[in-house]
Amino acid sequence: MFAAYAARIDADDPLSGLELGERPEPEARPGWSVVTVRAASLNHHDLWSLRGVGLPPGRLPMILGCDAAGTDEHGNEVVLHSVVGQSGHGVGPDEPRSILTERYQGTFAERVAVPTWNLLPKPPELSFEQAACLPTAWLTAYRMLFTNAGVKPGDTVLVQGAGGGVSTALIALGRAAGLRVWATSRDEAKRARALELGADAVFESGARLPERVDAVMETVGAATWSHSVKSLRPGGTIVISGATSGPNPPAELTRIFFLELRVVGSTMGTKEELAGLLSFCANTGLRPVVDSVLPLTEARAGLARLAEGDVFGKIVLRP
Repeated sequence: MFAAYAARIDADDPLSGLELGERPEPEARPGWSVVTVRAASLNHHDLWSLRGVGLPPGRLPMILGCDAAGTDEHGNEVVLHSVVGQSGHGVGPDEPRSILTERYQGTFAERVAVPTWNLLPKPPELSFEQAACLPTAWLTAYRMLFTNAGVKPGDTVLVQGAGGGVSTALIALGRAAGLRVWATSRDEAKRARALELGADAVFESGARLPERVDAVMETVGAATWSHSVKSLRPGGTIVISGATSGPNPPAELTRIFFLELRVVGSTMGTKEELAGLLSFCANTGLRPVVDSVLPLTEARAGLARLAEGDVFGKIVLRP
């Protein structure tokens, strides 16, 4: 079957390790299902895999891709929960959890095998392309807002770095849930798009805000960390799920302890949270922001755009 896969690791030039070509069909095994992929979306995790983060050379070649929607062997339309080993279903009870492409082959292929427990019904209201955007970036945003931020309708949330998959999901989900959403970006066009998506106000990165916010959603890291800390009201919360600009900014510990700020890490989400997200989208009419849809043969071009930050929403691949 045709697939896009990591053949080599290169921390400095990740796309040099990407290959497009034939790979073995996934093997059926007890407790697992083989899904025919109808759509798969790109994530920064794919670029990190090509850099060797979470993917040692001994596991190569590895088909990339965490997210997908498709049909199982019985013809059911399904969405994949990307975390394998979270419950022990389909794997050994002591196996540590991992995301697809770390231990098991991913979704940038015509077919993929996952534990049957990891399949959820695709709501008929969502297209395959829309559903394929949800299991990583949108699930991450859903958990950040509704599990870890401690916010309620009417609160003000600042989203750093409008444009990426998680950031656009945060804006859309926050607006749909009755939050006042502010967003930042260095790019004027992305600020305008954030307003169209539902942000109540947008600001240049690092700009002084009209007032302090209840929570900050942080995925950028070093470039925005100081601004995030200074933007919080006393007792407010920063939820961090990524650090695309670097993981080691000055900690600003004095401000954090004096104002009793909360710093909460957030990673992916549970199968139950993904079910809630799917239902939320189906029932409210909220839909993921799709930047573009490309054939799987153009995976390299899609990953190059993602690496350059030239996206607003999710890039989707169709086998």
